[in-house]
Amino acid sequence: MTEGHPPTAALDAGPDMGHSLWQACLEQLAQEIPEQQFNTWIRPLGARVAPDLSKATIEVANRFKLDWVRSQYGARLSQLLEHLSGAPVLIELVLAPREASVKPSFSPSAPSTASPQAVATTGATAEETAATLPRTRLNTALTFETLVEGSANRMARAAAMHVAGTPGHLYNPLFIYGGVGLGKTHLVHAVGNRLLADRPDAKVLYIHAEQFVSDVVKAYQRKTFDEFKARYHSLDLLLIDDVQFFANKERTQEEFFNAFEALLAKKSHIVMTSDTYPKGLADIHERLVSRFDSGLTVAIEPPELEMRVAILINKALAEGSSMPEEVAFFVAKNVRSNVRELEGALRKVLAYSRFNQREVSIQLAREALRDLLTIQNRQIGVENIQKTVADYYKIKVSDMYSKKRPASIARPRQIAMYLAKELTQKSLPEIGELFGGRDHTTVLHAVRKISAERQQLTELNQQLHVLEQTLKG
Repeated sequence: MTEGHPPTAALDAGPDMGHSLWQACLEQLAQEIPEQQFNTWIRPLGARVAPDLSKATIEVANRFKLDWVRSQYGARLSQLLEHLSGAPVLIELVLAPREASVKPSFSPSAPSTASPQAVATTGATAEETAATLPRTRLNTALTFETLVEGSANRMARAAAMHVAGTPGHLYNPLFIYGGVGLGKTHLVHAVGNRLLADRPDAKVLYIHAEQFVSDVVKAYQRKTFDEFKARYHSLDLLLIDDVQFFANKERTQEEFFNAFEALLAKKSHIVMTSDTYPKGLADIHERLVSRFDSGLTVAIEPPELEMRVAILINKALAEGSSMPEEVAFFVAKNVRSNVRELEGALRKVLAYSRFNQREVSIQLAREALRDLLTIQNRQIGVENIQKTVADYYKIKVSDMYSKKRPASIARPRQIAMYLAKELTQKSLPEIGELFGGRDHTTVLHAVRKISAERQQLTELNQQLHVLEQTLKG
């Protein structure tokens, strides 16, 4: 048996194994595919798996989606199912019955009654496929209710809720920034879903910046700028992800500026996300950057320990499983970077539990995450943090543990203490000892001070972001 395959005994566990096989396949794909793509193309699929796991019949809502799923994901689905079951699995893509709305589902396989015509063979472009999606492009599962709140996202969440409740007034535009996988996309979808719940007739559109670029290109190619403007300039709420993708795209920036001005003039609201704060954006025209910065700019930080624990417990319940608190603490202490990696770790633990038919425990989590833990154990040390911070602020490494107290030295030292607490497993006394034998209360003061200032000082937050990315390699 090759490494990574589930034990054979786990695959002979009876009729529920078809369900477990499909769920494990979905969990793995969710780690590989961007969240928006997964929710659009993969999550809605239904599946019927034969009792002997030899065949999976996958139901797709319409002909366009069927062809797209087959061309983009068919090979990977086949590979994953074979890998997880330990034997080849024949895949058949069919159109779902008209009377059934396709949801994430599973039913034990029966002989297929689909006609030959049901297995679509006609081609479809991505554009045609996109035309079949809901006009808002919102993921209805991403709401304020399903977003775990903590100090890392509290201000951004409060601002987003205010916008959803009274669009077109304060905080226009709302600009949310932070690293990958911290929940920016969840938050903007939540704004759209809340507004539509209150005002079903509102014109709302969620779009990724790359799609806006594509729409501009098509409008030029087809000379359809009237339709383009009619679509974008008439919205009540525009939600746009990752505006850093506008860099170096002059015509796109021009059209977005025009749309921006038109929407503000009619008191529509704009919510944007980016991986950095407005003035940190590269190769974007100054007049556009000034518009981005004219409303409210808020950051989402990596989640603190308690928030990570709450996310794990809530996500496990949403998956129909339970995670003991002590296991959630173990996983949360070892996965610190972002929510997406946290969810990936959770899926690994739950899949490992299912296939091995064992209860979720710290030992099981340790086995499921052994590759991740091995990487963590050889990662960041306090000495590396001290050297990286000293280099960044152009001071001597020896200043980190000296008794000198001028601001030019004390400030970087506090930042290094903060990063040591955030990025290592060291206790406060251990960190203090490595900073020249300082008391743990000195370290605690530094951690609290830098943490509080990070929430308020954009420049400091950006410096910390750079240092964290450097240390994580």
